[in-house]
Amino acid sequence: MAGLINLRVNPNLTCRVPSRQAFRTLQAFSQFSIKYPVAYFTSIGPLKKPLLLVQAALEVTSTSMDTSLPSGDVLRVWQSADAVCFDVDSTVCLDEGIDELADFCGAGQAVAEWTTRAMNGAIPFEEALAARLSLFKPSLSQVQDFLEKRPPRISPGIAELITKLKENGTNVYLVSGGFRQMIEPVASILGIPFENIFANNLLFGDSGEFLGFDASEPTSRSGGKASAVQQIREAHQYKTLVMIGDGATDLEARKPGGADLFICYAGVQMREAVAREADWIVFNFKELVNNLP
Repeated sequence: MAGLINLRVNPNLTCRVPSRQAFRTLQAFSQFSIKYPVAYFTSIGPLKKPLLLVQAALEVTSTSMDTSLPSGDVLRVWQSADAVCFDVDSTVCLDEGIDELADFCGAGQAVAEWTTRAMNGAIPFEEALAARLSLFKPSLSQVQDFLEKRPPRISPGIAELITKLKENGTNVYLVSGGFRQMIEPVASILGIPFENIFANNLLFGDSGEFLGFDASEPTSRSGGKASAVQQIREAHQYKTLVMIGDGATDLEARKPGGADLFICYAGVQMREAVAREADWIVFNFKELVNNLP
């Protein structure tokens, strides 16, 4: 991706966020953690250190960048994709599902801290998953109550994008480290077949008590999304496959035999280490729609 993406923060303040190639010119700005949401920063969020924002624009620039479009090769892969695999949490949906469930069960803050570490690739995913679940051990009745009272919040533009992909004959998959029980309602909303879901599965006893999660699912461990994408590609003999997500586990899917292209969706969470390695960074799914044939 060559260029700068302009984000309107408020009528008097514009923050220009650099593309992949410009990230290395951004060392001073890299102290900031970009998360969602915060007042006025609907796409870039709170900072690790306080920052006084004055009326003048805050800019991070690279003089060699003059367009927000990716390279022609990246666009050609995107436009010719046989299949697109989407991460779910903070990509297809606005929230991290396990964080929301934990919050519903009274353990939100502690679990969210583990989620941040896992998504940034700081610890093995399976370790973070087990640790988070152990903090609140949700029962079947709690999960069912959660799904009834807190339906999924779908990201703006994702329904249009998936509709367009399907119209173009592109197959769509959900590949997630979240839980099938919480992802199937999302798939129903978006018209994605349940067999196109690759996700973890919560296990419950006869009385609905929490037993753990199915460790045989590929997405239950580090490198699992890459394995799932490889399985999808091999099973259907797709010539071109794209992975879209926000986390380190999504980036892992771009490897030989896996995804040809990794698109970092930063409309909810901007993870600098992930975005730096992406083939394309987008803040709005409309950009992906507009670049489809």
